[in-house]
Amino acid sequence: MPAETALHERTLTAFPCRAELWRGRLDEGRRAFAEVARSIARFEPVTMLARPEDADAARELCGPAVDVVEFALDDSWVRDTGPIYVIGDGDRLAVDFGFNGWGGKFTPFDTDASVARRWCERTGEPRREIPMVLEGGAIVVDGAGTLVTTEQCLLHPNRNPSMTRAQIEATLRDALGVTTIVWIPYGIDDRDTDGHVDNSVAFARPGTVVLQACADRDDPEHARAASNRRCLEHALDASGSPVTVVDLPVLPYVELDGQRLPVPYANFYAVNGGLIVPVTGHAADADTLAILAECYPDRAIVPVPGEWIAFGGGGPHCMTQQVPAATPMAAGP
Repeated sequence: MPAETALHERTLTAFPCRAELWRGRLDEGRRAFAEVARSIARFEPVTMLARPEDADAARELCGPAVDVVEFALDDSWVRDTGPIYVIGDGDRLAVDFGFNGWGGKFTPFDTDASVARRWCERTGEPRREIPMVLEGGAIVVDGAGTLVTTEQCLLHPNRNPSMTRAQIEATLRDALGVTTIVWIPYGIDDRDTDGHVDNSVAFARPGTVVLQACADRDDPEHARAASNRRCLEHALDASGSPVTVVDLPVLPYVELDGQRLPVPYANFYAVNGGLIVPVTGHAADADTLAILAECYPDRAIVPVPGEWIAFGGGGPHCMTQQVPAATPMAAGP
């Protein structure tokens, strides 16, 4: 599996459609998704999947730079339902893990469970089905054989209760071509995904990870992030080298409709020549964007409003899935 920072052919995303998830704020969610899609389209092609009855609304909000494709959906988090691609020898294969609605929290999910298969039928791409439940937001890779995930999510009994840790590791190695798996204890405390790693960790390059920290010692996330950091500091990557950890010190929160929601900066998305970063107008926005600019010096840092995406349960990374260029280890500009 190539790193997210490798060259993309395009980005997949989906138009928000599960009305009950957005609790009367579906329009705000759709505008936020469309803004992210337009931002990504500055750097690479974007395909927005939309229910047939929503396609015209998606085209109006996204504009001509985004390709809207009519597609049956239950929900809009393609990171977790779409294909995960692996490449080698100039070929690209879609890996199709099982999907069970984040442990059965959201139903129905049978249409979303078939997104990867139906997308590959549309594109004519080869697909490999893996008999294990896994959402794409539960893993991050460096493209050089290292994968990071959380115990909170992958070992949760609502995902693969019959599999041991060793069996899960063996399946990930076989399906994604990784050799080293680094476990951290926690994701950001979110009840929807049981601690997806993409709220907490991203690879800047092999050997260097960006970690969502929390400077507020009174916040339970402070201790969780500290535990994650200790695990990463003591980890070796696939090359046998220690992992360097770069902190994003502040975890912002927003208040929306009576809810206090974290909006982790670490849920950014790397595109060809850019980095799409959720911001909230927090005082730490500028400093955090400067840290990311140092970590990703060859990419334009593009802030996008993150609060309404967080209200729906995610961030720019959660709502996207990269389609890598079918060239092994291609480096993005």
